[in-house]
Amino acid sequence: MKVSIDMGSAQAGKSASLDLEELLATRLLVQGNSGSGKSHLLRRLLEQSAQWVQQVVIDPEGDFVTLAERYGHVVVDASDHNDAQLQQVAARVRMHRVSVILNLEHLDAEFQMRRAASFLGGLFDCDRDYWYPALVVVDEAQLFAPAAAGDVSDEARKASLGAMTNLMCRGRKRGLAGVIATQRLAKLAKNVAAEASNFLMGRTFLDIDMARASDLLGMERKQAEMFRDLKRGHFIALGPAISNRPFPIVIGTVETSPRATSPKLMPLPETPPADAADLIFKPGENEPAPAPRVIKPLPPQAATNDILQQLARAKPPEPELPEEDDADPAVSMERILRELIADPDTAFRSVAVLYQDFLVRCRMKRLNGRQLDLAAFKRKLATARAGVSVEAEHTDEWEKAQGVAERLPEDLQPLFLLLARAAMDKAPCPSDTDIARARNSRSPRRARGLLDYMESRGLIVMREEDGLRSITLPDLGWETAPGDPQAGEEAVNQGDLFG
Repeated sequence: MKVSIDMGSAQAGKSASLDLEELLATRLLVQGNSGSGKSHLLRRLLEQSAQWVQQVVIDPEGDFVTLAERYGHVVVDASDHNDAQLQQVAARVRMHRVSVILNLEHLDAEFQMRRAASFLGGLFDCDRDYWYPALVVVDEAQLFAPAAAGDVSDEARKASLGAMTNLMCRGRKRGLAGVIATQRLAKLAKNVAAEASNFLMGRTFLDIDMARASDLLGMERKQAEMFRDLKRGHFIALGPAISNRPFPIVIGTVETSPRATSPKLMPLPETPPADAADLIFKPGENEPAPAPRVIKPLPPQAATNDILQQLARAKPPEPELPEEDDADPAVSMERILRELIADPDTAFRSVAVLYQDFLVRCRMKRLNGRQLDLAAFKRKLATARAGVSVEAEHTDEWEKAQGVAERLPEDLQPLFLLLARAAMDKAPCPSDTDIARARNSRSPRRARGLLDYMESRGLIVMREEDGLRSITLPDLGWETAPGDPQAGEEAVNQGDLFG
């Protein structure tokens, strides 16, 4: 079905239409300096397409929450939810096809990146059954996909950049159409900007941004000066969803308005100077009285010679001795690793991020964490996640299981060790939720797909009876006890939004 979205007017009074179905397949990049009309453009696009397609808006400033009252969007305040909860909310957003606005205005830059990454990850990782088409609009995209490191932590930057890259590079097959807007192309990661096939370029003044804009539009460099002359709300459009040749358009009016508007000049109040002074220096009727300022007296100053003598007599501080149970570095690093994986959110973080966190914790304990290199850390992490105790880790049975696991592809090793631990302890077979968590996922459907794949490779043999599943590991000759494959799914699915 072809749906044309009226974005405004073009030359000679013609309407500037945008093919919505083509946009879903080819994505859109909007660029323009502050005050050029980017947010107005996005609002026009959202209003015109609200009845045709599900919409997800990543809103760092809370400008788009006014869409909720008129068009039925649900506002998700990111400050009220942690990362895990936002991933669950995002999965339900796709499942129920609800248009939402992720409001990030109450968070600082680092937490905006973390929450946006978690929410986009939840949209991206949903089950294939819910890959419905959706517009994902990201305002101020340079905040979430920066071209260079800034004041935020590397962990937050990498998570946010990875989520934005997934949206623009791999989102199309999952029905996610990225629409990103940025003030400066030079501050936006190139691999994110390069995936857009449609462009709307507004007013900009810096040479580097004008050069990149002209390159994206296929224009000559000498034509780049035109971007300085564009008025507010005027853009140069190009792309399969708009036009095969660059042409200017003027964005039309909108029905809703942002909570914050551009400053307007207004006359100053006609207040006589004497009255103005009273307004400033005299408290109002209902104004609370200021708390009295307590000035502490300065301590008596010691003579310089006395201070030098005290320093000469002072003994250097003795180094802090490690606790008795920390005397063995290997034991201490083992405990740090176990503390690290005790956090439920670590199941959904990459091994590289966890390794950096492990090194930081070791430095805080004055330990050289790099004695455990990344490969050894992966093995110990997989063993710890499998639930193997420290004592059982060094038994002949577990070393045999690790030997078999090392012959498998790296991404299957944690899952194999999880099954091996259950079989070694004669414990119930892990549920689909536990298996998905071993692969950094929340999707039980993905877990069942992994087990089918391993069985096709001859790594496991599954048997189900009376709704219970048991798994045999032929290479080890071990078998798990029967277990419920759906155990724990209710706890994962319960939540506070769309539950």
